[in-house]
Amino acid sequence: MNGKTSSAEGAGRLQALDLLRLVAVLGVVLFHYGFRGPTGLNVTVAALPELSSFARYGFLGVPVFFVISGFVIAYSAEGRTATGFAIARFARIYPCFIFCMSLTFLAVLGLGAPHFTTTAAQWVANLFIVAPGLHQPYMDSAYWSLVVEVTFYGWVTILIATGLFRRRIDIIILIWLGISMLNELTADSRAIEVVFLADDSGFFATGILIYEFYRGRRDAMLQCLLALSVATAIFQAVHNLAWLRDRTGVPFDDWIVAAICVLSILIIFLATRIRSLPIPPGTVLAIGGLTYPMYLLHQQLGYVAFYWIGPIVHPAILVSVIVVAIALLSWATWRFVDRPAHRWTKRMLTNFASRMGWAASLQPATPAGKPV
Repeated sequence: MNGKTSSAEGAGRLQALDLLRLVAVLGVVLFHYGFRGPTGLNVTVAALPELSSFARYGFLGVPVFFVISGFVIAYSAEGRTATGFAIARFARIYPCFIFCMSLTFLAVLGLGAPHFTTTAAQWVANLFIVAPGLHQPYMDSAYWSLVVEVTFYGWVTILIATGLFRRRIDIIILIWLGISMLNELTADSRAIEVVFLADDSGFFATGILIYEFYRGRRDAMLQCLLALSVATAIFQAVHNLAWLRDRTGVPFDDWIVAAICVLSILIIFLATRIRSLPIPPGTVLAIGGLTYPMYLLHQQLGYVAFYWIGPIVHPAILVSVIVVAIALLSWATWRFVDRPAHRWTKRMLTNFASRMGWAASLQPATPAGKPV
């Protein structure tokens, strides 16, 4: 794709959200290299434990992604049937996931021993994303959030198919948050957490409601639901700290977590009011594009690199080099693998759906660059 096409594609996006995606993924990178590696995996040869005091809060980059996802999915659902929405989501996440997961598998297989190991069975199980359901570990533990995303997409697909996603979004969110909070405050059932995303529903719901505001709604019901969603998201973030404290033995400040959540949501809300930035659209498009492969690649691949070359390079230098190298690899993955694979997959599945008589859209195609 030439530069002119890229610029046109980037011009139609909410550019500030692409920059926020990069900030969120860098927060997760900071968490893994400055906190989880040293405390959870003993990857101290190159990770930077001196960053632990603030790197420990980088995990909140994931719920930031969930808020952005709620907004983007509501945007993406406009004008699409359930078939069209499912095709768009599958084409967006799966080809890139398979490539990045396989690349991580080859790196661990060839360079990971003795610290990290893998098997062909683990690779096969990860092809289905939900590897633990097939009694195999994730190829990279960061993939847990992808399972959450896919579950969210599944629910949205069902709601679009039944006509409820647009017509009854308020009551759906109210019921969803009610189920989540009831579970969090009582049984804390793992099954309910998995099926209804009870640990993260507040973040997704907040993103969906920010999109409602973006569309022009200003009614009192929307404002009350948005406040309820934000409050639920904060509660869930603080509630989930118990798991982190148990796993790491490290204290987390509830108020800092709550403040980061509120500030992040406010920034996302404001970002949706910014129509353009003084940055070339193609550059913004590339920044947004590399964030997904960077999220998939940085952790396990980075840890393998730490052990492979760590002893001969100062940790701070090595971490910086690895972050830059993975960012460049992520850009190349987006440019030469993800984009063409996404287009091809979407075209093939849309053609198949057409032959089967399954409509993919409800109206003429939306302008180029819609953040799907």
